[in-house]
Amino acid sequence: MLSRTLITAAAHATTLHIQPSASIISLTSPFTRGSLRTLQSAIIAHATKYTAPAIQGEANAAVLVPLCNVDGVPGVLLELRGGKLRSHAGEVSFPGGRVDPADVSFLAAALRETQEEVGLDNGQIDFLGQFGPPEQSLMGLRVWPYVGFVYPRGSHRTDPRSLDDPLPSISLSSLTISQDEVATVFHLPLSAFTSPARVRPDMFRDASPYWAIDVSDLVEGFDGVNDPSGHSAVGGGKEGRLEVWGLTGWYMSLFMKILKVYN
Repeated sequence: MLSRTLITAAAHATTLHIQPSASIISLTSPFTRGSLRTLQSAIIAHATKYTAPAIQGEANAAVLVPLCNVDGVPGVLLELRGGKLRSHAGEVSFPGGRVDPADVSFLAAALRETQEEVGLDNGQIDFLGQFGPPEQSLMGLRVWPYVGFVYPRGSHRTDPRSLDDPLPSISLSSLTISQDEVATVFHLPLSAFTSPARVRPDMFRDASPYWAIDVSDLVEGFDGVNDPSGHSAVGGGKEGRLEVWGLTGWYMSLFMKILKVYN
């Protein structure tokens, strides 16, 4: 029997629209300084539409949406969390985590966690902005998402000759992964967010429709989960798939709305 969530998601599928041609930047050509400027302006415009001050006494977390070129293809760097973690084990996620008292800001927390988890130095990341509003995780943390572009180590200050020159690509093999927290990392191309073979409608917190993205074939070594209930035993997705879903999927859908790919 289909769950109420799946039935509701299917009912709302007609309200979800994917429009690749409406994107404010190319989904297939490499990121450039020009496309990052366009994206940053859109993020800033989005941020003016909501106000979400931190609530005193509330626990917070911060994540980075790390945009990057890999082999000249624009996309997002994502993690598969280690299977032995106490929370969200086996799930696809952004780099990030709980804000510590020593962190000077939520952004500082996101950058610190990114360095700890995948070895990216702050100097490799161009901060593009914050979007939201921040949502509460199932662990009770208010999660604040930030966007940055990742350069290869040592090339952050490379200045292309024009706004349209491709920015350098990173190599996933050059990343230093925290074995205690991260099982692996992978690159999700922006074009994947418009692929009918990958997307399915889902409901965030049983209330808001969004697109979940199947990434099973993009994660090396993933061979599915045998779960007769239709839910991944490790929280990775539905029907044995590995997906960008839940809070990560919700934020990626919101980000694609900023790009005007989703509406």
